Amino acid sequence: MGPLAGDKPVSRRYPARRRPRRPSRRGRQGDQLLIGAAVVVGALTLVVTLVRWLVAHWWVLLVVAVAAAAVTVAWLYQRAQAARWAQVRARGLRFAMSQLDALHHRAFEHAVRDLMHRDGCGDAQQVGGAGDRGVDVTATDPYGRRWVIQCKHRKNGEHGSAIGTPDLQRLNGTARPLHGADVVVIVTNGRFSSQCPPMAKSMDIHLVVRRTLGEWAAGGRPLWELLRVPPPRNRRGQE
Repeated sequence: MGPLAGDKPVSRRYPARRRPRRPSRRGRQGDQLLIGAAVVVGALTLVVTLVRWLVAHWWVLLVVAVAAAAVTVAWLYQRAQAARWAQVRARGLRFAMSQLDALHHRAFEHAVRDLMHRDGCGDAQQVGGAGDRGVDVTATDPYGRRWVIQCKHRKNGEHGSAIGTPDLQRLNGTARPLHGADVVVIVTNGRFSSQCPPMAKSMDIHLVVRRTLGEWAAGGRPLWELLRVPPPRNRRGQE
């Protein structure tokens, strides 16, 4: 039956929806502490269980130690063998002039470095590049002398342009003052101009001409013997 005339409409009030209560900060910290404690207890339990197992099975530790020692010895042996073979390959390094002629100028510098290393200069390194101040290779020979070398590669070999006196002057100005050179060298697969030998002699610069380079690269004698650079006297214990 519908509402009677004159009756006021009855408004219905619904209860307000309660917002979910967020856990307090203190409660969150408490939960985190409980979780952390549970993790620590679990880790300690695992460690204690592992230690007990290892005590009961001590031979496992012995097997692991022996295996680790065997692996270490094998690794050291392989490393020593690799170093020994590297020395053998270095001593047997050879280049034909046709190989040197075909190199890029940077690879030519690396070849000169490797030849110095072959002859006993353990610290030989290629330093040529931007800002090299006219020096491409440095090395210390077995007598303790510091070699400073400039490399001049010609794509056409002896038929290329000649090395001129400006290169000698540039090297002379940097090799000893800036690089502490005892022996200064210019090596080329090409040729030097006629003015270079007398100027090089006055500056105490050694010129490695194509013929000398070919003999050196073929092996047998180190560069200081080919250039007849005498051993130093009273230097680092050498006589």
